[in-house]
Amino acid sequence: MNISVSELIVRYLERLGIGHVFGMPGAHILPIYDRLRDASLRTVLVKHEQGAAFMAGGEARVARRPSACIATSGPGATNLITGIANAYAERLPVLAITGETSTYIFGRGGLQESSGEGGAIDQGALFASITRYHKRIERTDYLGQALNQATQALLGREPGPVLLSIPYNVQKESVDAGALEQVHFPRAEVTRHTAAVSELAALIADARAPVIVAGYGCIAAGARELVGTLSEKFRIPVTSSLKAKGVVTEGSDLSLGCLGVTSNGDAYRYLAEHADLLVFLGASFNERTSYLWDAELLARKKIAQVDRDPAQLGRVFQPDVAVCGDIRAVVEDLLAALATSGAAPKKTERLARHRAGLKRPTQEAAPENEGFQLIRHFFHLLAKRFPREALVFDDNIVFAQSYFDVSDRNRYFPNTGISSLGHALPAAIGARCHAKDSPAFAILGDGGFQMCCMEMMTAVNYGIPLNVVVINNGTLSLIRKNQFQLYGERYIDCDFTNPDFALLARSFGVAHYRVANEAELDAVFADADLIGGINLIEILLDKNAFPRYLAGR
Repeated sequence: MNISVSELIVRYLERLGIGHVFGMPGAHILPIYDRLRDASLRTVLVKHEQGAAFMAGGEARVARRPSACIATSGPGATNLITGIANAYAERLPVLAITGETSTYIFGRGGLQESSGEGGAIDQGALFASITRYHKRIERTDYLGQALNQATQALLGREPGPVLLSIPYNVQKESVDAGALEQVHFPRAEVTRHTAAVSELAALIADARAPVIVAGYGCIAAGARELVGTLSEKFRIPVTSSLKAKGVVTEGSDLSLGCLGVTSNGDAYRYLAEHADLLVFLGASFNERTSYLWDAELLARKKIAQVDRDPAQLGRVFQPDVAVCGDIRAVVEDLLAALATSGAAPKKTERLARHRAGLKRPTQEAAPENEGFQLIRHFFHLLAKRFPREALVFDDNIVFAQSYFDVSDRNRYFPNTGISSLGHALPAAIGARCHAKDSPAFAILGDGGFQMCCMEMMTAVNYGIPLNVVVINNGTLSLIRKNQFQLYGERYIDCDFTNPDFALLARSFGVAHYRVANEAELDAVFADADLIGGINLIEILLDKNAFPRYLAGR
C-alpha cells in the first residue's frame, strides 16, 4: 500500500512512541503538519523554535524516550540549533524534523533554501557536529534505511539528537508503507564484568573510609535505589555531581551533598581530609565537579571508576580499578560480591567528626549566608513542601547546589549541557507535558528569563501548570561577579532595567508574586496553587551579593 512520505513520517513518530511534537509550522513543512492533524500524538505550537528544541529535550529527560521538534527550512531550522546542541551535550534522544525547498529548485535561490547549493546555507553542515545522525532525504527509495539509521542513533548505546530534513516535494511523494519494516529498534544491552567487580569489592572491603561519587549515570541507569542500598548496607557516604543531586536523599545521615566548585565545600573537605577510597559511579569528573581538576581531591587515596562508556574510563584520572558496564548491573553484582565476602559495614567516626566541624560557624561563611538568606529559604520551603514527584529545572544552579536538598523521590535538572540561559522554562514545559501530575518549577535569573519569557504563553495556551521562579537583581549575576572579582569592578553590559513583572504576568494571564522577605515567601508556599496553576514568582536579590567561589575567567 502506498502512502505519502508525510504520512509515513507521522507513522514513524508514532512507532517511536513520541508523545508530543514541539514546533512551529512554515510553508516548507506543512505537508507533514497536515498529517499530524489526525495523528495520535499531540502537537505543541511554540513561540520560538529554540523553545521547541528545549521542550523536546525536557520531555526526553523526564520520559527517558525520544521526543521530537519540528520546524520549517532556513530560519526555522537554524533557530533549533542551540536546543539541539544542548541535547547533543546531554545525550538526549531528540528527533528534529525540518522542511526544505523542493529539490528541483536547489541552487536557484529559493525562499529559505538551505540545501547548500548555489551559495545557499548548508543546513546539514550546520547540524553535522551536534547530531548523532543527520540526513536530507531527497529520494524515497532509501527512506526506510534513513529512518532505521535515525532510530539506531536515537536509541543506541550512546543516544543523541537526529536531524531529518525533507524537501517539500518529497514530503508529497508516495512511498510503500512497508518501508517502516526496515526500522529496527536496538535492544538494550546490559554489560557485566564480574572479574573487575570482584576487584572493586576487594577495594571497598579493605578501605576504612570509602566514598561513593555518584554521577548522572546512576540516574540514567535507574540505579538510584541500588546506590542507596549499597550506601546504607555498608555505611558508605555518598556525594554527587550536580546532575545527580538526589541519587540518595540529601540531608540524610550518609549524604555528603553535592560536590562541585559552586557548592558549599562540605563534600570537598570530607573527600580531601578523610576519604581513602573514591568509587566513581557514572560520574565524568568534569570541570565543575572536580573543582577545576583539583589534585587534592584524588591525592593519597585509591580510585575506582564504573562507567558504561569505555571512553570515560581513565579519561581524567587513572583508576586503580575500572569497570565498564551498566551502572545498575554493576552495583547489583557488587552488592552480591560484598555479601559473599562477608564485608562489614564501615565505621563512621570520621563522618561524625566531619559533621561536628561543620556545625561550628565561621567568619568566612557569614557574608554569603546573609546575602542569600531569602534564596536559601526558598529552597528550604521547596524541599519541605515537595519531598517527592517534583520536577525542578534550574538555570541558576549556583544556589541550588548548596541550598537545595533534593530527595531521592524528586527530579532535579540543572542547566548543564552547553549551559544555555533561557533553558529552564521551555524545558520544564516539555517535561510537564509528559509528567502531567508532577509539580514543575523553572528557576531562572532575570536575564535568562527574558530570553524565553514568551514561552509562558505556550504554557497558558495549552493549560500546562508551571511555576516560573525569577531571581530579580537587575544584572547578569555571574558576569557581574566575575567583573567584580577579576576585572577591578569595571562593570560593562551586565546591569539592566527589568520590565514590570507584575504587568507582564497580568498580560500573560498568570498569577504573580513579588517576594522581598521570608514572610512573603512563606505566604506564597501557603496560598499559591503550585500544583495546578501557572505562576510567575519574583524573588528580589541584591545585585552586589556575590557567591564566594572563583571561576577563574
